[in-house]
Amino acid sequence: MDVAPATETNGSSSSRRPALGAKSASFRLHSPSLNSLRLRRIFDLFDKNGDGLITAEELSKALALLGLEADLSDLESILRSHFRPGSDGLRFDDFVVLHRSIDEAFFGGDEAEAAGSPSREEADLSEAFKVFDEDGDGFISAGELQTVLAKLGLPEGEEIRRVEQMINSVDRDHDGRVDFFEFKDMMRSVLVKSS
Repeated sequence: MDVAPATETNGSSSSRRPALGAKSASFRLHSPSLNSLRLRRIFDLFDKNGDGLITAEELSKALALLGLEADLSDLESILRSHFRPGSDGLRFDDFVVLHRSIDEAFFGGDEAEAAGSPSREEADLSEAFKVFDEDGDGFISAGELQTVLAKLGLPEGEEIRRVEQMINSVDRDHDGRVDFFEFKDMMRSVLVKSS
C-alpha cells in the first residue's frame, strides 16, 4: 500500500510529518488505558456513519483528512484480511487487532514495555500535546484546537465559541490558552473518569 504525506498547495511536503514507517512514539501510547481510550476515539472518528464498522472508504477519507493519501484498492485488500466473514468493515475488536499487527510490523510491538512508567506516561502526554500545539509555542490556543478538531471532522471544530468553552474549562490560569500542565491534568482526569 502506498501511503505518502499529502503535499501542501505549493507542492512541498509538510516538514512536521514523519514518513510512514519511521519510528514514532506517537503511534502507540504506552499506557494501556490511554491507548485503549485513544483507539476507541479514533475508531469512532473513522466510523463516520456510526454503524459500528469502519469500511475501507471511511478509513481512506480519514487518512486523507490526516494528510495521508492511500490507494483505495490497496487499502481494501489489506483490510479484508481483518474483516470478519460476511462483514464489509472492521468492528472495534478487528480494529484493535489491526492496530496491534501494524504496531508489531513497524514498531516491534510489546505493549507491556514501560507501561505505566511515569516517564513513559509523561512522554506520551507530551506527544499528544504536540498534536494540538501546531505552532510549537508551548500552548494550545482556541484556534489551534479548532483546526485539529476540524481536520478530524468533529462538529465542535465548526464553532469557535464551543472551542473557547473547551479551552476555558481547563484553563486554570485564565490566559485563554492551555499549557502542558493544564493539558496533563485534563488528560489524567479523563483517564480516571474512564477507568
